[in-house]
Amino acid sequence: MEGQAAALGAGTVLNALATGTGAAFGLDVETRATVELDPAADGVEGEIAEDAAADTDLIERCVALATDRWGDGEGGRVRTDSDVPLAAGLKSSSAAANAAVLATCDALGLAVGDDPDDPAVDVTRLAACRLGVRAAREAGVTVTGAFDDATASMLGGVTVTDNGADELRRREAVDWDALVWTPPERAYSADADVARCEAVAPMADLVADLALDGRYGEAMTVNGLAFSAALGFDADPAVEAMPHATAVSLSGTGPSVVAVAAPDDPETDLDAVADAWGDRPGTLRRSATRNDGAAVE
Repeated sequence: MEGQAAALGAGTVLNALATGTGAAFGLDVETRATVELDPAADGVEGEIAEDAAADTDLIERCVALATDRWGDGEGGRVRTDSDVPLAAGLKSSSAAANAAVLATCDALGLAVGDDPDDPAVDVTRLAACRLGVRAAREAGVTVTGAFDDATASMLGGVTVTDNGADELRRREAVDWDALVWTPPERAYSADADVARCEAVAPMADLVADLALDGRYGEAMTVNGLAFSAALGFDADPAVEAMPHATAVSLSGTGPSVVAVAAPDDPETDLDAVADAWGDRPGTLRRSATRNDGAAVE
């Protein structure tokens, strides 16, 4: 009983730590999961290819919850490998959870789709996403549940969510080129200063209104400035990118900064952003938005 799946990394439009409303968008970077189920196994054993010492509780919990809900409580093994850097604000936990849940469904022989009324669909991607969010909460890797990050990773496009209710409020396809700068340091979502984030709630409410109105670029840039200040990150990279990008923001709780550009907008130039960021320590990655989301492989 083996299954495989892949899920997307994502960037931030609105950090949900201030008000519980969040928004994110799928990026063309993936985390892949392989699940081998064994009815005789006692529990689930996990492995993260990029870091043998990394905590595997999240992916193990995803498999256990999925087999409890849709299987017969099988144990086994789960392994992830990823293009999404860990603890960099690019939704590595959400991508790993989504991939692990979908791979478990694949191992169980379940058909995954989006229409809950389709008799051929055993598990919807939204139900799988909510299960992964539950696992993330139980594993303690998220403060809000990160339903915004999880839906962007699972469904693709831009998603706007109520993270307290795990409610999808808006989803829309978006086509942007992206440039990601990831500094050498790492920042874990569970360690974020929630009180300082709550202090910028009025700005977060403004960002939510912009996002729900489909003004994602403006929302993203305002979010980046507000949460860079709240979380203690330098806003200079965002300011450097603004003349050349459709939008730029601190992603998640950092430290990555993501600039995006509409391909048909002659006023944007991500090469100029890359030049501005080129002397900064860390890694520059070219990417693009994706609207297809996670899938069984």
